[in-house]
Amino acid sequence: MSDVKEIRGAEALRATVVFNLGTLGALAADHFAERVEELGLKPKHAGVLASLDAGAAASQQELATRLGVAPSLIVALADQLEELGAVERVRDPEDRRRQVLTLTPEGRRLLDLCVNAAEAADADLTAALADPERATLTHALHTLARHRLPH
Repeated sequence: MSDVKEIRGAEALRATVVFNLGTLGALAADHFAERVEELGLKPKHAGVLASLDAGAAASQQELATRLGVAPSLIVALADQLEELGAVERVRDPEDRRRQVLTLTPEGRRLLDLCVNAAEAADADLTAALADPERATLTHALHTLARHRLPH
């Protein structure tokens, strides 16, 4: 009996969820980035805006932890968003070393435009799907995200 494994090729790779999600994810990320770039934003800016909208005001350190990125990146993103009038930094009265980020009305407006950009990218990406297929895909992705992504 031989110990030689069967060698599989491109067809086997294209049959995997991971390969397809990675390929389509990169395509989707590029499309979203193009759309938010028109707003003067990058996808990471949209992530900061969404994170601030989803919870209470957060310190830059808390936000970095929540998003799983380096605190220095949050500082740079917050600087840019502050220049756009989208976020405001306020010293925490209980801890003067801590700066709290809050979403401004302009930040909420930009977040709404990011949602529009994401929805347009979704429509492009899923144009070949019928409504029930799109709903099934959305449900499956939400299920995977709940089990695999930090909350």
